[in-house]
Amino acid sequence: MRRSVLLAATLLALAATTPAAAAPPPRPAGATLAATPIQIYGAWHCGNDYCTWGTVRDVAEFDSQNHWLVDRGDGRPSVNLVVLSFVNPLALLRQTTDAATLDGVPKGMTPEIVNYFTARGVRVMLSIGGITYTDDWDAALAENPTLLGQRAAAIATQLGVGIEIDYEQNSGPNLTGLQSFIGAYRAVHPYDATGARPQARLTIDVAAGDRWLIDLNRKATADWLRTDTPVLDYANAMVAARPVSASTSEASWQEHLDGKPQYSPPVPPLAPAKFTGGVYIAYGGKPLPECVDYATSVQRAAAPYVQSVAPNGAGVTPGMLGFMFWAAERPSTRGIGTVPPNTCESGTGAGATALSVPVPMPALRQS
Repeated sequence: MRRSVLLAATLLALAATTPAAAAPPPRPAGATLAATPIQIYGAWHCGNDYCTWGTVRDVAEFDSQNHWLVDRGDGRPSVNLVVLSFVNPLALLRQTTDAATLDGVPKGMTPEIVNYFTARGVRVMLSIGGITYTDDWDAALAENPTLLGQRAAAIATQLGVGIEIDYEQNSGPNLTGLQSFIGAYRAVHPYDATGARPQARLTIDVAAGDRWLIDLNRKATADWLRTDTPVLDYANAMVAARPVSASTSEASWQEHLDGKPQYSPPVPPLAPAKFTGGVYIAYGGKPLPECVDYATSVQRAAAPYVQSVAPNGAGVTPGMLGFMFWAAERPSTRGIGTVPPNTCESGTGAGATALSVPVPMPALRQS
C-alpha cells in the first residue's frame, strides 16, 4: 500500500478521537488584504509505479504520460516545481543496489528525468520517506543520521536537486536523529535565501494542520522554520486524508498560522511565508476539478486565502507561499492518476495562468 491509502487510514482513525478543526477566524469587516503573488506551485510525482520509481524511463515515453506538467497548452509549464517521490531513507543510508534501486536511489530518478524538467525552468526535488517508509526513517535515524544527511547531500549534488524530508512518524519521532540529519546536510549545502543553488533547498512535510505529526511539527516550527534564523526553506502542509473543500483546507492551514498554545508544550505559530498548502489532483476513479476544471477547483476557491492570510504571531508578510499537488502520474494502485486522457492542463495548468505563477521559481519571501 502506498502513501495515499495508508495516510487516509491513519488520519481517519485520528479523526475519530480528535475534535474537528475550527473554521479560520473571520477577517475584520471592511478589511482589505493585499494579495501576495504565488511563488510555489508544484506537484509531487509518483512515477508510473505508485511512488516507487523502480524502473529507468525512456524520456519520450515519460513525456507521453507527463507532458501536461511542462506544457499547460501554450508551451509554458503547468508547475514550477516537481518533487520526485519517494526515496527510501534506509536504502539511501546503506546505498542499496537491487532490482529497483542503485546506490540507494530509485533507478527511475535519473539525470535525464531531472533534466526533462529543469531544461524547461521547473525546479526538481527528491522526497525522502513517505508513509510507506516511516519505519525505515526510524531505522536510518537510529543507525547513522549524520551519514544519512551526508548521503542525501551527495545525491542532491549529483543530480542538481533539492531534498524534501517526509518523515511521517506520528508517535515518538526521532527528533535528535533528524536534527543530526539536517545538520549534516546543511554542512554541505548551507541555507541559501536566494534559491540560486537547487541543492541548498531543504524542506519538510508536516500534516495538513497541527493535530497530526504534532512532535515533528512543534520542533520544525520552533527551531527550523523561523524567519530570523531559518534552517529549512519551508514546510508543506500535506494533503488531508481525502480530497476536501477549500474551507476545510483553510481551517487546517490556519492551525499552522495560529499554533496550538493549549498544547503542552505548545506548538508555536508558523509564518505564512514558511509553508505551502497541499491539494489533491489525483484520487479515486474520476478526474478531480483540481486537475481538469480550474473554475470549480479547490486552488481557485482557496487562492484568496492563500494569497492574503495574515500572520498571527510569526512572520510579517501576508500570504502562504503557494500550493502543492498530490500527485502526478500514478500515485496509487487504485484510481486514474493524471495520465492521458485525464491530464491536468485545464485545472492545474489553468491555475498557473490565472495565478500568474512564475516559471522558473523566484527567490522566496523570507519574512
